[in-house]
Amino acid sequence: MSQEKKHKKPTLSLTKKKPASQKKKPVSGSKTGSSSKKKVGANKPASKHVKGTPMKKSGLHPRNQHTGRYDFTALVEALPELQEFVVKNPVGESTVNFSDPVSVKMLNKALLAHHYGVKHWDIPEGYLCPPIPGRADYIHRVADLLNADCEGHPYPHKSVQALDIGVGANCIYPIVGVTEYGWKYKGSDVDAVSIKAANFIAEANPVLKGKIRCKLQANADFMFKGIIGENERYDVTTCNPPFHQSLEEAQKGTQRKLDNLAANRNKRQGKPEKSAKGGEKRSPALNFGGQKAELWCDGGEAAFVAKLAKESQLFATQVLWFTTLISKKENVSTLKVTLDKLGVKQIKVVEMSQGQKVSRFVAWTYMDNAERKTWISLK
Repeated sequence: MSQEKKHKKPTLSLTKKKPASQKKKPVSGSKTGSSSKKKVGANKPASKHVKGTPMKKSGLHPRNQHTGRYDFTALVEALPELQEFVVKNPVGESTVNFSDPVSVKMLNKALLAHHYGVKHWDIPEGYLCPPIPGRADYIHRVADLLNADCEGHPYPHKSVQALDIGVGANCIYPIVGVTEYGWKYKGSDVDAVSIKAANFIAEANPVLKGKIRCKLQANADFMFKGIIGENERYDVTTCNPPFHQSLEEAQKGTQRKLDNLAANRNKRQGKPEKSAKGGEKRSPALNFGGQKAELWCDGGEAAFVAKLAKESQLFATQVLWFTTLISKKENVSTLKVTLDKLGVKQIKVVEMSQGQKVSRFVAWTYMDNAERKTWISLK
């Protein structure tokens, strides 16, 4: 469940002073450099350590376009309709009300228009409206995963074939992969409405047209079967699994997010905190939305990724790297045990952070170093 034209070698220094010559060339992924055209392919290979690549102070990937505060002047210019949803926070900075689903969706529309050239984007009411900065980070770090197999040289990103399991109506991972790195993307989903919405986004935007195709998974018991064709090969798969075990658990998670948003807002405004029980009763309509298949499944995240891993073995020679996000840290060790039993050749755990939120993805391959080099040489 980010994003890659920027392929000048990223600057990872955390010092604020830079030579004058560098000020004229913003770091790829920075706010000031987001409007300039960048090359495809990152020069910095991914670290093979468990915690992944070096991160900026904000925690976002160096090539992520969403470091720092949102530039609302530029966003409103890209999407004038956003203006009516812009408010001021207690210190006078522009923002939006993140508890309001419409405001969040309008912000996403503006971000996609300004940073990725996607002018026509919408999702059906009640569907997942993801926070784009974190989603973009996943794609950037997956790009590093591919680069790491090229021994210091960028992977041939223009020829990458990627597959997103559970693409959703928002189509966010294919959007970032295509616009940032020139990948070709296939998306799958068990929900027909999501597939229709994602395909519309792909066809309505010139920057995406012909580069994204989404297919309905007709059998909800399968992940890759029925999606990966007999003669198809994919450099990487991505997935943002549902992490709740039931609708009730998903609604409780929604309420916690709403309560946290309210508490943080009150804290910034110097107001006393109010418990959810004593306050006004609110419907748990998560500001980021979400349907059943997007938010919960029987057994939750642990069961979903175990199933994903087991089925991946059937396509061991057709996919270079399988990856999946893992929301709950305790599920990482369980997944690694499953993968070891399946005979994978290498497992990587890459951590990502945005503010105080820490997430990660697990990547695995059934090919050894020599086999992966052969794969790349044939591209």
